[in-house]
Amino acid sequence: MATFRRILVKLSGEALMAPDGYWLDTQILSSLAEDLAQATRAGFEIAVVIGGGNIIRGARMSAAGWIDRPTADSMGMLGTVMNSLAVETALNAAGVPARTMSAVSMPTICETYARQPALHHLDKGQVVVLAGGTGNPFFTTDTAAVLRAAELRCDAVLKATQVDGVYSADPKKDPSAIRFDRLTHDEAIAKDLKVMDTAAFALARESKLSIIVGSVHAPSSVTALLQGKVPSTIVAP
Repeated sequence: MATFRRILVKLSGEALMAPDGYWLDTQILSSLAEDLAQATRAGFEIAVVIGGGNIIRGARMSAAGWIDRPTADSMGMLGTVMNSLAVETALNAAGVPARTMSAVSMPTICETYARQPALHHLDKGQVVVLAGGTGNPFFTTDTAAVLRAAELRCDAVLKATQVDGVYSADPKKDPSAIRFDRLTHDEAIAKDLKVMDTAAFALARESKLSIIVGSVHAPSSVTALLQGKVPSTIVAP
Protein backbone atom coordinates (compact mmCIF):
# COMPACT_ATOMS: atom_id res chain seq x y z
CA MET A 1 0.00 0.00 0.00
CA ALA A 2 1.26 3.48 -0.83
CA THR A 3 2.43 5.71 1.99
CA PHE A 4 -0.07 8.44 2.80
CA ARG A 5 0.47 11.37 5.15
CA ARG A 6 -2.22 13.98 4.54
CA ILE A 7 -5.67 12.44 4.34
CA LEU A 8 -9.18 13.72 3.82
CA VAL A 9 -11.67 11.54 5.70
CA LYS A 10 -15.14 11.52 4.14
CA LEU A 11 -17.91 10.51 6.55
CA SER A 12 -21.62 10.17 5.98
CA GLY A 13 -23.96 12.11 8.21
CA GLU A 14 -25.83 8.88 8.90
CA ALA A 15 -22.71 7.59 10.68
CA LEU A 16 -23.54 9.95 13.56
CA MET A 17 -27.15 8.83 14.01
CA ALA A 18 -28.38 7.25 17.21
CA PRO A 19 -30.08 3.83 17.05
CA ASP A 20 -33.42 5.47 17.88
CA GLY A 21 -33.16 7.70 14.81
CA TYR A 22 -32.09 10.89 16.59
CA TRP A 23 -29.72 12.87 14.38
CA LEU A 24 -26.72 12.68 16.73
CA ASP A 25 -25.37 9.97 19.03
CA THR A 26 -22.83 11.45 21.44
CA GLN A 27 -21.19 8.08 22.12
CA ILE A 28 -20.64 7.48 18.39
CA LEU A 29 -19.36 11.03 18.03
CA SER A 30 -16.87 10.61 20.87
CA SER A 31 -15.66 7.27 19.49
CA LEU A 32 -15.17 8.79 16.04
CA ALA A 33 -13.26 11.75 17.50
CA GLU A 34 -10.96 9.42 19.45
CA ASP A 35 -10.36 7.40 16.28
CA LEU A 36 -9.36 10.55 14.39
CA ALA A 37 -7.25 11.67 17.35
CA GLN A 38 -5.32 8.39 17.26
CA ALA A 39 -4.68 8.92 13.55
CA THR A 40 -3.19 12.36 14.22
CA ARG A 41 -1.03 10.90 16.99
CA ALA A 42 0.19 8.29 14.50
CA GLY A 43 1.50 11.12 12.32
CA PHE A 44 -1.32 11.62 9.83
CA GLU A 45 -2.57 15.07 8.87
CA ILE A 46 -6.37 14.96 8.77
CA ALA A 47 -9.09 16.94 7.06
CA VAL A 48 -12.72 15.85 7.40
CA VAL A 49 -15.80 16.26 5.22
CA ILE A 50 -19.07 15.01 6.68
CA GLY A 51 -22.42 14.81 4.96
CA GLY A 52 -25.74 16.01 6.31
CA GLY A 53 -27.96 13.02 5.55
CA ASN A 54 -28.74 12.41 9.22
CA ILE A 55 -30.49 15.79 9.23
CA ILE A 56 -31.72 16.43 5.69
CA ARG A 57 -31.17 15.19 2.14
CA GLY A 58 -31.65 17.97 -0.38
CA ALA A 59 -32.06 15.71 -3.41
CA ARG A 60 -34.76 13.67 -1.67
CA MET A 61 -36.65 16.79 -0.58
CA SER A 62 -36.47 18.19 -4.09
CA ALA A 63 -37.69 14.91 -5.59
CA ALA A 64 -40.77 15.14 -3.37
CA GLY A 65 -41.74 18.12 -5.49
CA TRP A 66 -42.54 20.79 -2.92
CA ILE A 67 -39.20 22.61 -2.90
CA ASP A 68 -36.73 23.40 -5.67
CA ARG A 69 -33.34 21.66 -5.77
CA PRO A 70 -31.10 24.71 -5.14
CA THR A 71 -33.07 25.61 -2.00
CA ALA A 72 -33.14 22.00 -0.78
CA ASP A 73 -29.39 21.65 -1.35
CA SER A 74 -28.76 24.88 0.54
CA MET A 75 -30.67 23.40 3.48
CA GLY A 76 -28.48 20.30 3.21
CA MET A 77 -25.35 22.45 3.36
CA LEU A 78 -26.58 23.91 6.64
CA GLY A 79 -26.97 20.37 7.96
CA THR A 80 -23.30 19.66 7.21
CA VAL A 81 -22.33 22.75 9.22
CA MET A 82 -24.23 21.41 12.25
CA ASN A 83 -22.48 18.05 11.96
CA SER A 84 -19.08 19.68 11.45
CA LEU A 85 -19.43 21.81 14.57
CA ALA A 86 -20.31 18.67 16.53
CA VAL A 87 -17.22 16.87 15.17
CA GLU A 88 -15.01 19.89 15.92
CA THR A 89 -16.25 19.99 19.52
CA ALA A 90 -15.69 16.25 19.99
CA LEU A 91 -12.16 16.47 18.56
CA ASN A 92 -11.26 19.32 20.89
CA ALA A 93 -12.60 17.25 23.81
CA ALA A 94 -10.36 14.38 22.65
CA GLY A 95 -7.34 16.68 22.88
CA VAL A 96 -7.00 17.44 19.18
CA PRO A 97 -7.10 21.06 17.97
CA ALA A 98 -9.75 21.30 15.27
CA ARG A 99 -11.18 24.08 13.13
CA THR A 100 -14.46 24.12 11.22
CA MET A 101 -14.32 25.96 7.91
CA SER A 102 -17.50 26.43 5.87
CA ALA A 103 -17.87 27.01 2.14
CA VAL A 104 -21.09 28.82 3.06
CA SER A 105 -20.00 31.99 4.80
CA MET A 106 -21.32 32.34 8.35
CA PRO A 107 -18.51 34.15 10.18
CA THR A 108 -20.31 34.46 13.49
CA ILE A 109 -20.44 30.64 13.70
CA CYS A 110 -17.27 29.35 12.03
CA GLU A 111 -14.43 30.36 9.78
CA THR A 112 -15.17 30.80 6.07
CA TYR A 113 -13.30 28.29 3.91
CA ALA A 114 -10.32 29.53 1.95
CA ARG A 115 -7.52 27.34 0.66
CA GLN A 116 -4.47 29.10 2.10
CA PRO A 117 -5.78 29.38 5.70
CA ALA A 118 -6.88 25.73 5.52
CA LEU A 119 -3.38 24.68 4.43
CA HIS A 120 -1.95 26.74 7.28
CA HIS A 121 -4.18 24.98 9.83
CA LEU A 122 -3.14 21.56 8.49
CA ASP A 123 0.55 22.50 8.55
CA LYS A 124 0.13 23.43 12.24
CA GLY A 125 -1.29 19.98 13.02
CA GLN A 126 -4.93 20.99 13.36
CA VAL A 127 -7.75 18.83 12.03
CA VAL A 128 -9.73 20.89 9.52
CA VAL A 129 -13.44 20.05 9.39
CA LEU A 130 -14.77 21.23 6.04
CA ALA A 131 -18.47 22.14 6.08
CA GLY A 132 -20.95 23.44 3.52
CA GLY A 133 -20.06 21.07 0.70
CA THR A 134 -18.73 22.95 -2.31
CA GLY A 135 -20.96 25.92 -1.43
CA ASN A 136 -23.03 25.22 -4.54
CA PRO A 137 -26.19 23.19 -5.21
CA PHE A 138 -26.21 20.00 -7.31
CA PHE A 139 -22.87 18.76 -5.94
CA THR A 140 -22.65 15.97 -3.37
CA THR A 141 -20.39 15.97 -0.35
CA ASP A 142 -18.44 13.15 -2.06
CA THR A 143 -17.54 15.59 -4.82
CA ALA A 144 -16.79 18.25 -2.20
CA ALA A 145 -14.45 15.82 -0.43
CA VAL A 146 -12.44 15.09 -3.56
CA LEU A 147 -12.36 18.78 -4.49
CA ARG A 148 -11.03 19.81 -1.07
CA ALA A 149 -8.54 16.94 -1.04
CA ALA A 150 -7.13 18.09 -4.37
CA GLU A 151 -7.00 21.72 -3.21
CA LEU A 152 -5.30 20.87 0.08
CA ARG A 153 -2.64 18.60 -1.42
CA CYS A 154 -3.96 15.48 0.28
CA ASP A 155 -2.43 12.13 -0.61
CA ALA A 156 -5.75 10.30 -0.52
CA VAL A 157 -9.43 10.39 0.40
CA LEU A 158 -10.59 7.85 2.98
CA LYS A 159 -14.23 7.11 2.20
CA ALA A 160 -15.79 5.63 5.33
CA THR A 161 -18.57 3.12 4.63
CA GLN A 162 -20.42 0.33 6.43
CA VAL A 163 -18.44 -2.41 4.68
CA ASP A 164 -14.75 -3.20 4.27
CA GLY A 165 -14.34 -2.03 0.70
CA VAL A 166 -15.95 -1.88 -2.72
CA TYR A 167 -17.94 -4.93 -3.82
CA SER A 168 -19.33 -6.07 -7.15
CA ALA A 169 -22.80 -5.97 -5.53
CA ASP A 170 -24.29 -5.15 -2.15
CA PRO A 171 -22.73 -7.83 0.12
CA LYS A 172 -25.66 -7.54 2.53
CA LYS A 173 -28.03 -8.61 -0.23
CA ASP A 174 -25.79 -10.79 -2.41
CA PRO A 175 -23.58 -13.30 -0.57
CA SER A 176 -21.67 -13.99 -3.80
CA ALA A 177 -20.53 -10.36 -4.10
CA ILE A 178 -16.80 -10.01 -4.66
CA ARG A 179 -14.67 -7.42 -2.88
CA PHE A 180 -12.14 -5.59 -5.03
CA ASP A 181 -8.69 -5.03 -3.51
CA ARG A 182 -7.77 -2.44 -6.10
CA LEU A 183 -9.51 -0.56 -8.92
CA THR A 184 -8.64 2.25 -11.26
CA HIS A 185 -10.82 5.33 -11.46
CA ASP A 186 -11.85 4.30 -14.97
CA GLU A 187 -12.92 0.86 -13.73
CA ALA A 188 -14.93 2.37 -10.89
CA ILE A 189 -16.75 4.65 -13.33
CA ALA A 190 -17.27 1.93 -15.96
CA LYS A 191 -18.64 -0.54 -13.39
CA ASP A 192 -20.97 2.19 -12.06
CA LEU A 193 -19.92 1.42 -8.51
CA LYS A 194 -22.06 3.43 -6.12
CA VAL A 195 -19.56 4.03 -3.34
CA MET A 196 -18.99 7.54 -4.76
CA ASP A 197 -20.77 9.47 -7.47
CA THR A 198 -19.31 9.66 -10.97
CA ALA A 199 -18.35 13.32 -10.65
CA ALA A 200 -16.24 12.52 -7.57
CA PHE A 201 -14.48 9.62 -9.29
CA ALA A 202 -13.87 11.74 -12.40
CA LEU A 203 -12.35 14.57 -10.37
CA ALA A 204 -10.18 12.10 -8.45
CA ARG A 205 -8.99 10.64 -11.75
CA GLU A 206 -8.13 14.07 -13.12
CA SER A 207 -6.29 14.97 -9.89
CA LYS A 208 -4.57 11.56 -9.71
CA LEU A 209 -5.94 11.23 -6.19
CA SER A 210 -6.23 7.83 -4.51
CA ILE A 211 -9.44 6.83 -2.74
CA ILE A 212 -9.39 4.33 0.14
CA VAL A 213 -12.74 2.68 0.83
CA GLY A 214 -13.27 0.83 4.08
CA SER A 215 -15.23 0.47 7.29
CA VAL A 216 -14.57 2.73 10.28
CA HIS A 217 -16.91 0.97 12.69
CA ALA A 218 -14.16 -0.73 14.72
CA PRO A 219 -12.02 1.25 17.20
CA SER A 220 -8.81 2.68 15.70
CA SER A 221 -10.07 1.75 12.24
CA VAL A 222 -9.01 5.04 10.60
CA THR A 223 -5.38 4.45 11.54
CA ALA A 224 -5.60 0.76 10.65
CA LEU A 225 -7.02 1.58 7.22
CA LEU A 226 -4.37 4.22 6.54
CA GLN A 227 -1.62 1.81 7.59
CA GLY A 228 -3.05 -1.00 5.46
CA LYS A 229 -3.67 -3.30 8.44
CA VAL A 230 -7.32 -4.07 7.66
CA PRO A 231 -9.16 -4.90 4.43
CA SER A 232 -10.03 -2.03 2.11
CA THR A 233 -10.30 -1.16 -1.55
CA ILE A 234 -7.86 1.28 -3.14
CA VAL A 235 -9.12 3.24 -6.16
CA ALA A 236 -6.05 4.76 -7.78
CA PRO A 237 -4.66 5.75 -11.19
